[in-house]
Amino acid sequence: MAYSGEPILAEDLLFRPAHSLIDQSLHSRLGETTTNGDGFGVGWYGEGSQPAVYKGIEPAWNDSNLREIAGQVRTSMLLSHVRSSTGTPVQRSNCHPFRHGRWLWVHNGALRGFHEIRRDLLLAVDPALFSDIEGSTDTEVLFYLALTFGLVDDPFDGVARAVGLVEEVGRANGVEHPVQMTVATTNGESLWVFRYSSEGRSRSLYFSTELSKLRELHPEVEVLHELGGETRFVVSEPLRDLEGAWNEVPESAAAVVGPAGAAMQPFTPISPV
Repeated sequence: MAYSGEPILAEDLLFRPAHSLIDQSLHSRLGETTTNGDGFGVGWYGEGSQPAVYKGIEPAWNDSNLREIAGQVRTSMLLSHVRSSTGTPVQRSNCHPFRHGRWLWVHNGALRGFHEIRRDLLLAVDPALFSDIEGSTDTEVLFYLALTFGLVDDPFDGVARAVGLVEEVGRANGVEHPVQMTVATTNGESLWVFRYSSEGRSRSLYFSTELSKLRELHPEVEVLHELGGETRFVVSEPLRDLEGAWNEVPESAAAVVGPAGAAMQPFTPISPV
């Protein structure tokens, strides 16, 4: 889940919705697995020069410290994630979101054949960035490849080149469909999202409808009047059943999400030179 808008308590984002991310960690409706208990993480922007990150290897529903801090943290940009491991160890350094400088990154999906192609992918990471990799998961490698290929200057191009490299390396090693991903990344000011898979059957991803339109549709829903007018959510699964509230990100698409909505564009991997 990603939130962008006026400052709000983290507990209102993580715990309050009917189908909150905490509920999804136990009862996912659209995910590959119903239970996502292999750790969790929350990243947010506050007073510091870098975003803060809180991660744990316990299931999100079972971490009392998460509820404690969520009631005290107020932020205008938050990314959160519940993990179901695709083969790498359950350890803090493998939990999302991943952070580098001002950037946060979360990913739902997998790089198939990662064990076989991991070395080739790591060798493509900029040597100046390599020592900052802390864990062993495919998501972190994809993040550092995007950084290598220019995420900071042009997120759309940086991610497209990173995915293009993964597909090229994967197919050279006999992996037919190397990439399965929905990704959200932010520098604290803007939020970019991506939905893509090599086989064209990507995991679910939604963005929220402009709040003023939702208030017109559902004047009886009290929580809509409590949120700021610039509120935007990006989620793997809708946080509550509310007609007209959620818009599916199309297959093979990317967007920058902000107060004016989601500026959508096609996403096509770029093969490395």
